[in-house]
Amino acid sequence: QVQLVESGGGLVQAGGSLRLSCAASGRTFRTYVMGWFRQAPGKEREFVAAISWSGGSTSYADSVKGRFTISRDNANTTVYLQMNTLKPEDTAVYYCAARKGRIATMRTEIDYWGQGTQVTVSS
Repeated sequence: QVQLVESGGGLVQAGGSLRLSCAASGRTFRTYVMGWFRQAPGKEREFVAAISWSGGSTSYADSVKGRFTISRDNANTTVYLQMNTLKPEDTAVYYCAARKGRIATMRTEIDYWGQGTQVTVSS
């Protein structure tokens, strides 16, 4: 069982930066692949980024490549999403996600979800 709590969302102007954090409970955090999804109003939840249990492998949606960076601190059971050069289309609720096994980009493959944190980018 893993519990995920996101923080760090907020309102930022286009071109600005935010860093999201996801604190995970549970002794087996380092065995989970971690990721971030987002959901904008009226749209389906979509994949943003993921990182392997070791941190040695990452995956990004094309829309955020070169702007977002995912990282993890296994000692502190926390995963981060550094978001730079934010655009209004990045506005969404961002969800932390965890699963066993390989990196997955489909929301149906996720085992655990956080409650979400709102990110709003103004133009």
